[in-house]
Amino acid sequence: MEGGKTEPGGNPQIWSETVDRAQKEKVVDELGQIFESSGVVVVAHYTGLTVAEMQDLRARARAAEASVRVAKNRLAKIALEGKPCASIADFLSGMTVLTFSEDPVAAAKVAEDFAKDNKKFEILGGAMGSTALDRAGVEATSKLPSRDELIATIAGMIGAPASNIAGAIGAPASNIASILSTIEERAEAA
Repeated sequence: MEGGKTEPGGNPQIWSETVDRAQKEKVVDELGQIFESSGVVVVAHYTGLTVAEMQDLRARARAAEASVRVAKNRLAKIALEGKPCASIADFLSGMTVLTFSEDPVAAAKVAEDFAKDNKKFEILGGAMGSTALDRAGVEATSKLPSRDELIATIAGMIGAPASNIAGAIGAPASNIASILSTIEERAEAA
């Protein structure tokens, strides 16, 4: 055991390669799950962004229930094999970052908003399920209402007729009560 760096009877180089390979397989599995379960994935170049700017991107993503991931392009391409969003493999060159979310709009909104404030963040494209998105497609997707906005709109639409129906049902009862009270008053006066 030379310098305490090798396992007894083991070759340090082989052990290092095994750990490295296991880590890569883990990353590929994690990326595969991301590509499988995300409603939208946006790919962008981030060359020149500072650590603070990347932290800002991550904070914006967290606030919108989205996530940001930097991964080696080679591993991401392996993870994309057989996935619905395999079309984004063409965007994976250079220093790329993935922004993704289960909501089919949230990650696109985060990426677009961040790109407006940071010219070094260049959106390349993405995918919404099996639909490939070019740069204009990501921008168009970001302008769609989010899942929460749609739910609120639908709830408002459902709630308005219900309150109108309740008002209509309640109105005749109050009208009948006032008619009966008027009849009683007339009967007592007579």
